[in-house]
Amino acid sequence: MKTMSDNISRLLDLAIAIQQIPAPTFHEKKRAEFVRYRFLEEGLSDVELDAVGNVYACMKASRSHTSAATHPLVVSAHLDTVFPYSVDLTVHRELQRVAGPGIGDNAISLAGLLGLVWALRERSICLTGDLWLAADVCEEGLGDLRGMKAVVERFGDTPLAYIVLEGMALGQVYHRALGVRRYQIVVKTAGGHSWVDYGRPSAIHELTRLASELAALKLPATPRTTLNVGKISGGISVNTIAPEAELELDLRSEGSDTLLDVARQVEGLARGVERAGVAVEVTVIGERPVGGIAADHPLVRLAQECLRAQGITPNLNVGSTDTNVPLSRGIPAITIGLTTGSGAHTVHEYINVEPLKKGMEQLVKLVSSIQ
Repeated sequence: MKTMSDNISRLLDLAIAIQQIPAPTFHEKKRAEFVRYRFLEEGLSDVELDAVGNVYACMKASRSHTSAATHPLVVSAHLDTVFPYSVDLTVHRELQRVAGPGIGDNAISLAGLLGLVWALRERSICLTGDLWLAADVCEEGLGDLRGMKAVVERFGDTPLAYIVLEGMALGQVYHRALGVRRYQIVVKTAGGHSWVDYGRPSAIHELTRLASELAALKLPATPRTTLNVGKISGGISVNTIAPEAELELDLRSEGSDTLLDVARQVEGLARGVERAGVAVEVTVIGERPVGGIAADHPLVRLAQECLRAQGITPNLNVGSTDTNVPLSRGIPAITIGLTTGSGAHTVHEYINVEPLKKGMEQLVKLVSSIQ
């Protein structure tokens, strides 16, 4: 019988093949087709692409059981990356490290879906219920968890649990969902010539003043709350009074009421910019709901036990992941990692090879124990 160590090289080969397929948010189709083909190669059941671009496959229960059809387990990993098509995806593979944009977030997790199938089959582990695998779209950036929303819409609260894989989070058990609200704020003016029309309001000047006011907001330390102006654009030329400028703002909080309070303050400041000759448009472009299950929930306890069995000290955590969707609806869900690494969302991203064996063992134990 093959060991987990025998499959690590195979798993890395698959992760690199996935990583080499560009998959910016909203443009995951080629990577989805690749994963779909691999699901078919493995002989999995009910392989399909849904209307939003998610890929599904089912590993049927090994024996007759009353929960097989009505209470499956769903294990997912997101398809998209933060990188545009222009980013060089060259991989550098060393004995104990693999580096490349998106290798850890989230190519290794997508490969892990297949690695889970290999391990369950090679060890002849009997599943008492159906195991559904989902490779979902639009987890990153402005994707607004569109893919996971479709996954949960499909399965609802019938699964025993949702397990979400994030490549570089080994040792973490995310059982609480961090609330997120994102805004696009656009300022519009008449514009004009920088000399001839001097004195007219500039959209850029107005917007940057607003950004300064936003940055000066006093945010509570508890519940932890953050604010970030992540993008600013606008203007026509150096000698033109800007007729339009926009920013994108990210708000996060562990508390739903706090998030709403800060959001109201943001909207109030933005509306305060409006006056004669200055128009403001405020649009919510993303929302991730708050939710969670208790630290002593059986799923959370089991996840910790599976980590300790590998000699890893678990860390209970809060995060903004695909689990926001089921957790916000009171459905048991956790996010776990498969290995360690660094540089997520940068071109210097890398994963460590050695911990991957323990990460996969953790996953196999967790899935087989839930079933």
